Amino acid sequence: MSEDRKRPQPIYLSEDELLNKLPEKIGNVTLDYRFYPGEDLYSDGVIEDEILKIVKDSAKVEYPAIIEQKMSWPILYHLSSLRGNIVDWLPIKSTDRVLEIGSGCGAITDKLSQKAGWVTCVDLSAKRSQINAWRNQHRDNIEILVGNFSDIEPALAVDYDYICMIGAFEYGQSYIHTGTPYEDFLKIIQRHVKEDGRIVIAIENKFGLKYWAGCKEDHSGIYFDGLEGYPDGGSARTFTRRGLERIFESCGVKDYSFYYPYPDYKFPTVIYSDKRLPNQGELIDNIRNFDRDRMVLFNEKYVFDEIIRDKVFDLFSNSYMAVIGKKLEISYVKYSNDRAREYELRTEIWNTSEGKIVRKVPMNEEARLHIKEMERFYLLLSDRYEGSGLSINPCKLSEDGAYAEFPYEQGVTLEELLDRCLGSDDMEEFYRLFDRYLQLTSYGEEKHVADYDLIFANILVDGDKWTVIDYEWTLEKQVPTTEIAFRAVYCYVLEEEKRNKINLDLILNKLNLSQNQVEYFQEKERQFQKQVTGKQKSMGELRAGIGTYTVDPKVLMERHLKKILDQRIQIYYDRGEGFREEDSLYMPDIYVDENYLEAEIPVDGNVRSLRIDPADRSCMVKIHQITLNGTEILPQKKNIETNGKMIKNGCYVFSTQDPNLLIRLPEHLMRGENKLIAKMEVSPVSAELAEDMAGAIKKIF
Repeated sequence: MSEDRKRPQPIYLSEDELLNKLPEKIGNVTLDYRFYPGEDLYSDGVIEDEILKIVKDSAKVEYPAIIEQKMSWPILYHLSSLRGNIVDWLPIKSTDRVLEIGSGCGAITDKLSQKAGWVTCVDLSAKRSQINAWRNQHRDNIEILVGNFSDIEPALAVDYDYICMIGAFEYGQSYIHTGTPYEDFLKIIQRHVKEDGRIVIAIENKFGLKYWAGCKEDHSGIYFDGLEGYPDGGSARTFTRRGLERIFESCGVKDYSFYYPYPDYKFPTVIYSDKRLPNQGELIDNIRNFDRDRMVLFNEKYVFDEIIRDKVFDLFSNSYMAVIGKKLEISYVKYSNDRAREYELRTEIWNTSEGKIVRKVPMNEEARLHIKEMERFYLLLSDRYEGSGLSINPCKLSEDGAYAEFPYEQGVTLEELLDRCLGSDDMEEFYRLFDRYLQLTSYGEEKHVADYDLIFANILVDGDKWTVIDYEWTLEKQVPTTEIAFRAVYCYVLEEEKRNKINLDLILNKLNLSQNQVEYFQEKERQFQKQVTGKQKSMGELRAGIGTYTVDPKVLMERHLKKILDQRIQIYYDRGEGFREEDSLYMPDIYVDENYLEAEIPVDGNVRSLRIDPADRSCMVKIHQITLNGTEILPQKKNIETNGKMIKNGCYVFSTQDPNLLIRLPEHLMRGENKLIAKMEVSPVSAELAEDMAGAIKKIF
């Protein structure tokens, strides 16, 4: 995550000095400094001291509030629990031993130690290792080995069930100093995993779409650095999928799977796989520049839709998660944990021998009740919609209450069908589908049960079969269908600018809603979102608070072009027939300062006078000097005539959009080829101000 830094020469301490300086145990976590060189060889600076103080003084439940208060990318990155999403879904058992290489400040260690029986961490930084230990001090299944991996590696066990490198493999050449560092790094790691174990690598894709769209390379902070093959060097290297596969092949790895964390592996909200790739319209959360400003060269959602259409998503996914070893049964994970704790869960698709199933898993004890309610909601909604033609996807709670399980339903979401209608301008079909939605969802409206989240994305359509696949926000009270339908339309339009083409007035007429009712429903939606999130700031709000910017180069180009057009002058020549457009030229690149120009104007011997148009808008002009073949032409009325108002000799105000200065060329100074040099100051002013100034001058004179 940090940029390359110059590495200081390590200062080695004696064993006694190390023991006196560095704690061997923090809480229940042990730290081993046998391989520590005596000084941290990389650091993010004083921010690490701040993070160390936070984890010493604060409980984990306080981290979200601290993140919101500090609005700092490093604090968000190191302390957010959402970092753990990348490994949370892995089927790590309570008896498994895990090796984590590059454990840093412990965001991933936190999640691994919740799942595994034992976690061995390796990290080069003593300060980061202490941060890791303090934040996880209550866990008794963590050891941290501090030092360079190549020094520690011979002392590592050879029977790990999982070896995790989350954002670490790209630094392989820093650990392994050979001609093929990444291949050799992987070969070394293979020695330490069980025969039936797994190696997990999470890394940026060098060809990730966000880099084409204008994000800086994560490690170097340079635009297009990875795309261009890191021409300036640096300690990190990322790879395309094919690049990683070549490394695997050279190491004899045959059994591996690729997963695609979205938006990236740092804060993934969805993890796709080759068995469940994203559908068109799903990838909408693309502006995630927390740590650096970025350009937005194009709308990534639309480009992703085309990439998905052409089945090349695996080439352009922003990140990869490669799992080396036995194939996993899970093919898809969606996280809903940017919420209040009692609603945090993840949705998984499993590919079992009996077919696909869907599971919703609570991510903490508080969320178990939320999961448990789903089976009851299924029964209530099935009763309401029996005979309507709207099916409710069956829910069955596991015996231990660890998850709710659902059949995997075939079909296309109603949201995608509506998008197709908009894309083909088939508004007749769009409104037919919407009318069918109203007909089905209004059935049993008099009953005291309603699915408040009956949005278009939560309904699968397979021919005539319409199935509700998500109903976690079921209410045991009467809710008007108009309110639920309005919310569905409201959420649909908010997500995508192109959806604004639907006739909202027609929709509101169908729902028979007044403006007051619309505003009331909008306020209810805001209250509902507050309930779901627990009043925590969303990741989008955090990004805005951190203060990074998105810049549209197309707008910048237009402004730059306007500046170029503004900062040029047009020269007209009079050869005895007056000034004509066809006998004129533009002179760009003549500004030497913001408002000061110096123009060297060629004049042949047939020219009697010339006209300079200094701008295409109202302005003030101050002539500093005009010379013809080295002789100065004084700014007097006999030499210079303008369509502006003279404030004093050589200084004019123009209230017109076509200001000009006519310069008479003295015959006695003319030659065959001549050079006129004009030095002047041109300051744009508003038309209103120019009119006022011109009027004031007229009154005075």
